Amino acid sequence: MAISLDLLRTFLAVHREGSVTGAARRLSLSQPTVTAQLQALEAALGRPLFIRRPRGVAPTPAADLLARQVAGPLDDLAGVAERPEEGTVRLGGAAEFLTDLVLPALAGLVAAGLKLRVTLGLSDDLADALSDGALDLAVLTSRPRRRQLAAEPLYDEEFVLVAARACDVATTPLVSYAEELPIIRRYWRSVFDQRQHRTADVVVPSLHAVRALVLAGAGCSVLPEYLVRADLDAGRLVLLHDPPVPPLNTLFLAHRAGPVAPAVAAVRSALLARFRTGDRPVSPLET
Repeated sequence: MAISLDLLRTFLAVHREGSVTGAARRLSLSQPTVTAQLQALEAALGRPLFIRRPRGVAPTPAADLLARQVAGPLDDLAGVAERPEEGTVRLGGAAEFLTDLVLPALAGLVAAGLKLRVTLGLSDDLADALSDGALDLAVLTSRPRRRQLAAEPLYDEEFVLVAARACDVATTPLVSYAEELPIIRRYWRSVFDQRQHRTADVVVPSLHAVRALVLAGAGCSVLPEYLVRADLDAGRLVLLHDPPVPPLNTLFLAHRAGPVAPAVAAVRSALLARFRTGDRPVSPLET
């Protein structure tokens, strides 16, 4: 018995999305249509493919095997048939990293006709938007653990402890972008092998604003090295500690699993090439 490609495409979308609702959204079909196609495929194969759960579905071993068999051929067919969405890419990421490094790296593509729609936000929110189809690409602070998303390492953030001048860290005001001191506490655990129990003297939800306060002499902070590299080179800021192995955090470039539009593929390739060359990315602050 021949099985139609439509049934297999629907199956693969459900397998990747982990839900009938997500697959229906991806395929621009109604949920009843997706459910009916799944039932037809299961009847044709004579075995269940998914276990229904309160939220989404879980694939059976037979579904995982089928997905491995059909994903490559179906993706190849989709790549031939798919048309670019007018060259528009919806990109998400943290404000500072996108502003200082990512968007300048895409200037050439924009000049050549690429259209960008940028969303700035927190990693969890961006991963949700990516899963829901509201974004095409997102730079995330950790690898997403979602079957419908694929991700690869993009950039290693290095963190540095800085101030406008040499000072005693124990008595110098702390400037942080969040009350929980996430970057500062991580630095203290990694470098000094101890917990940072102080509270922030200034909290401002922007690393650019934290940098501005530290430059003005308001206190010290831990910031991504790319954000203050030019200030360190020019002597406007000083390192308060220079560990042999600085704390690092890997950023990941994520997209929905499966074929992507040509414009999305072009942005993905450009960013991976830019940040994987081993050359030091230059922040616009240095120009």
